[in-house]
Amino acid sequence: MVRADDLDPDNIPWHWVAIDLRVWRLERNLSQADVARICGIDKTAVSNWESGGAKLPQKHAETLDRVWKTRGHFVRLRTLAESDHDPNWFAQFTRYERRAIVISPYAALVVHGLLQTPDYARALLVGARVVTDVEGALTERLARQEVLTREQPAELWVLVKESVLWDPIGGPSVMRAQLAHLLEMSERPNIVVRVVPRAAGAHPGIDGSFTLLQTASGEVAWSEAVGGGRLVTDPAKVREYRRRYDLLGADALSRDSTRSLIAEIMEAMHE
Repeated sequence: MVRADDLDPDNIPWHWVAIDLRVWRLERNLSQADVARICGIDKTAVSNWESGGAKLPQKHAETLDRVWKTRGHFVRLRTLAESDHDPNWFAQFTRYERRAIVISPYAALVVHGLLQTPDYARALLVGARVVTDVEGALTERLARQEVLTREQPAELWVLVKESVLWDPIGGPSVMRAQLAHLLEMSERPNIVVRVVPRAAGAHPGIDGSFTLLQTASGEVAWSEAVGGGRLVTDPAKVREYRRRYDLLGADALSRDSTRSLIAEIMEAMHE
């Protein structure tokens, strides 16, 4: 969690929301407990909003605007923050990922990071040319995979676009090893891998990759973007991502058919 003194409202829109919430509260001589009563929530949630540890939900922004007569200030500010693509959000995403009970990604461009082999991941990092310390970034990426092998591992339900399996990232030998790894991991009791076939045509995942993360406190969504991404915490918007994921799942191959397809692609991939 970010400390209140470390907030950067000039560069991080959600920190602007946090700062304004505290300023407007203090101007009204209200405590965090008072704001909690207004919103019908626990005081801890207000503390998290003001410290940047959690994002002010849409319905509570609407409540504060109505009660404080701020003419839509918090709703507009929140909308601005929600629409911004901020690289710092990935750090927040990984914190949710570490605490996740169930992780449900749709992978539209590459194999999901939790299932990447070291050689495949390295080839991606080198090819992207966005990091200078490739080995350091690789170590961080592979460390994320511990969420699948810890004492109480997360469940991983992956939907992957078929074209991802055909792209020879790192060359045919690296890609065949990656596909073999997918097959091996798909046999684990906490991991499900299913392919969205080319035959699906236009589908709800056409806009790109995203991930749903279920934790003990609820579900959030992560939407990927070039140079950053967007962490979605508003329940209504998260439900939209859940519906998109479920529709994709309805068009996906079964687990057994997915394994058969991966094996066929491995066989067809030559040097």
